Amino acid sequence: MSALQELEQLLRDASSGIRQADSLKTLEEQRVAWLGKKSRLMALSKEAGALAGDDKVAFWKRFNEAKGELEAAIAARKAALASAGTVESIDVTLPGSAMAHGRLHPITRTIGSILGIFVPMGFEIIEGPEVEFEYYNFDALNIPRDHPSRESFDTFFVDLPSPEPTKKGQLVLRSHTSPVQIRVMEKRKPPLRIIVPGKVYRPDPLDPSHSFMFHQVEGLMVDDKTSFADLKGVLEQFLKGLFGANTTTRFRPHFFPFTEPSAEVDIACASCQGKGCPTCGRKGWIEIMGCGMVHPNVLKAVGYDPRTVQGFAFGMGVERIAMLKHNVPDIRLFFENDLRFLEQFG
Repeated sequence: MSALQELEQLLRDASSGIRQADSLKTLEEQRVAWLGKKSRLMALSKEAGALAGDDKVAFWKRFNEAKGELEAAIAARKAALASAGTVESIDVTLPGSAMAHGRLHPITRTIGSILGIFVPMGFEIIEGPEVEFEYYNFDALNIPRDHPSRESFDTFFVDLPSPEPTKKGQLVLRSHTSPVQIRVMEKRKPPLRIIVPGKVYRPDPLDPSHSFMFHQVEGLMVDDKTSFADLKGVLEQFLKGLFGANTTTRFRPHFFPFTEPSAEVDIACASCQGKGCPTCGRKGWIEIMGCGMVHPNVLKAVGYDPRTVQGFAFGMGVERIAMLKHNVPDIRLFFENDLRFLEQFG
């Protein structure tokens, strides 16, 4: 049988199979069988490569015609099946496929829990820029020019010209969310109650407890009669709301350039109830945040009169709180996007 005769026989067989297709699925199987890359038609075209002269011309002319006829026959049969209302069968008794549900990241959930306690106390959520001027990140917060935190080993300096180089200093990636407090106080008069969540950046080496990017939540309250007693009351209520009604807190004297007096806030270790264990480093207490009364120099920098207004500020690391609440041993787990880890926080 010549290649041309074999082509005619293939065309007859293919046409018969296409006409007998009784569903779209069967029709697709016929299309793949006769016109697919591994079909008999394609195999025959490779065998015909040995033809020469008039036989070769005649074969390829008929080959192209046959291919067009089969494509037309498939299109016609497909239209006929569609007009007849043919649909592919579905077994409705089979169990449905489970839909994948998204979930909030544990850091997002922790920020939401923190804000959910402060907002009912009257604090307004405020956000600010992550690329900041030195003035807002340091100067207005009473951080002196020779302070170690202003060195490159403690702050990311942005290699771009500052829009206001003579007034606001160089651009930096903010190392805390406190610059937002300055920006708000510059534009508003007391009384103020704000809570500021956001990302901050410090060139810390990666290890189980440090990251070059992490999250902070800071708060500020300013009016004409705010006291350290108000600060203690707000933070104790917050910590009991976050860690449980039986949470024990303590305030330790500390130093921050932007508050005076200043304090570190600890909670009694929940694992050992303050007796000392590996979780708390055998101390019985776990450091949670820093706080204090807003320094008079900070109030003066924003145009407030420290003789008539006063306030308090506090700040906490979100990752640290999330690690304590969920017993996570390594901060890097929050940023590795491992679904096996993230799916535990459903």
